[in-house]
Amino acid sequence: MSTQIFVNLPVRDLDKAKAFFSALGYAVNPQFTDENAACLVISDTIYVMLLAEPFFQGFTRKALCDARTHTEVLLCLSAESRPAVDALVAKALAAGGREPMEAKDYGFMYQRGFEDLDGHLWEVVHMDEAGPPAE
Repeated sequence: MSTQIFVNLPVRDLDKAKAFFSALGYAVNPQFTDENAACLVISDTIYVMLLAEPFFQGFTRKALCDARTHTEVLLCLSAESRPAVDALVAKALAAGGREPMEAKDYGFMYQRGFEDLDGHLWEVVHMDEAGPPAE
């Protein structure tokens, strides 16, 4: 069995967060979803647990970070092509997200990003399988 990752993110409004990520094309697994949490299926091995802030707080003794003003983490997803990068970012923007920085084109790698409704930073990247040019 492949290692899976479950990224847990605090959200202020669970219903709005579910609607945002559904607009990006991600499914919500109802088996692990209730009034406190929603399980987004990113891929067969990547899941994002959206947790209402009071529920999330029960898993840590630390204060929660306001991702609208502080960076807690940069999440990065791969895309199969440059147009796929642009398409996912366009969906995020149409669903109410914002683009915090301009696109970056490194030749072998194309990168754009968005902030979700809670300010979490998501990068979307396409990399040429050949990698960077040899020096």
